[in-house]
Amino acid sequence: MSAQGAEFDFDIAVIGAGPAGLAAAALAASRGASVVLLDEQAEPGGQIYRAVTETPVRDRKILGPDYWHGAELLGPLRDSGATHWPGTTVWSVARPRDDAADGQRRIQIGLSRNGAAAMLTVRHVIMATGALERPFPIPGWTLPGVLGAGAAQVLLKTSGLVPSGATVMAGSGPLLWLLAWQYLQAGARIDAILDTTPKENWRAALPLLPGFLRSPYLGKGMKLMLEVRRKLTVIGNVTALRAEGDGALKSVTYTRNGTEHRLPADTLLLHQGVIPNLNLANATGCAQRWDEVQRCWRPTADEWGATSVEGVSLAGDGAGIGGARAAEEAGRLAALDALHRLGRIDRARRDEEAAPFRAALDRSLTGRKFLDVLYSPAQAFRAPSDDTIVCRCEEITAGAVREAVRLGCSGPNQAKSFLRCGMGPCQGRLCGPTVTEVIAAERGVSPAEVGYYRLRPPVKPITLAELAALPKTDADIDAVFKH
Repeated sequence: MSAQGAEFDFDIAVIGAGPAGLAAAALAASRGASVVLLDEQAEPGGQIYRAVTETPVRDRKILGPDYWHGAELLGPLRDSGATHWPGTTVWSVARPRDDAADGQRRIQIGLSRNGAAAMLTVRHVIMATGALERPFPIPGWTLPGVLGAGAAQVLLKTSGLVPSGATVMAGSGPLLWLLAWQYLQAGARIDAILDTTPKENWRAALPLLPGFLRSPYLGKGMKLMLEVRRKLTVIGNVTALRAEGDGALKSVTYTRNGTEHRLPADTLLLHQGVIPNLNLANATGCAQRWDEVQRCWRPTADEWGATSVEGVSLAGDGAGIGGARAAEEAGRLAALDALHRLGRIDRARRDEEAAPFRAALDRSLTGRKFLDVLYSPAQAFRAPSDDTIVCRCEEITAGAVREAVRLGCSGPNQAKSFLRCGMGPCQGRLCGPTVTEVIAAERGVSPAEVGYYRLRPPVKPITLAELAALPKTDADIDAVFKH
């Protein structure tokens, strides 16, 4: 693979082929910009529309109409002329440089494709990296048989697989109820749903209910939940969870109203919401802030998705959780703004074309704050007990993090030195939010004061062989042999 030539030089790179990325790439390319869509998966769709073109689940009622909407985004992408590179891992986005001979800004993207690394040159980057499941650390969550509800949904979409044996779902949030409904449509066995939504959340969310009553998701969401509650055992007010087993999951212990109960289980599916997948934006230097309502870090971006790094925009759930339809509209807005910044359309045309997309975005976000407040996870599950592993890569417990705080560790970046938290293959995706919450609670301050990991490229694991395949300039060779 060579990094030279027109095939490695584009106006816009869109990273992520979920709803935001598909919409952004299609719009930008249809306006004449040269666009490349980069995605790790073999087929477009992202997590929400995973395998929409090739899923073995042919009964459309199992996954529901919202899932099949993803297929409608593929035609405009094909017709737009955008270049799509599936199976591509982006591990670096460098800050822009303005030292090109033509005076135009250039941004270098480090990627791995077909087993080799390469550098891609673009003029604007739209990151549509989507969301990931919020870590749900409980005692025993590393046992075989315990996995996230999102991972279970991927298995359903890509392979038509559902759990066998005794299955328990636990947690809170819309995805948990959606997966339970999809499992019901597929005829899967679900023994119980353990609802961990704190009772006090209802009181906090009640003033926001009028806004939610205007939400486009109200009708179908209530219908879905009522059907699940009618057909399944739902146990509410769960305040503690523990997965138990010798080498594999055998049972789930939960606490309700101060009393412990035990359920036999072969599979436990955990979920307590999703958070922005911000590692790439973080490593690129985009400013971020603590979102007290969604209880997560999110990159700072304006109404067009523009970040603090010139030439880098964000679209979709990677900039803040809003759902698939909101992500789609945000992708189109980011694409219009990128075209404006590249001089392809003026401000007036950008704003005129954006009007219907912005209106659709506002409709999609109606009532979102109600859901954020209602499904905010309990403190006990955000900052778990001392014996609970919080960093799975390095097997670090919450107790070890608290002990590090007592020894002077003030934030997640110091925790790397004390404990190696966040230095494993996942680069903090599975421990970062929890480590921040544990340190903040131990210090008695806000997570905003504690901060988050400072990440550096590569943000995804790459091999030495891939790095060795990077093209070398004469200057690179001279640097080795002459110095």
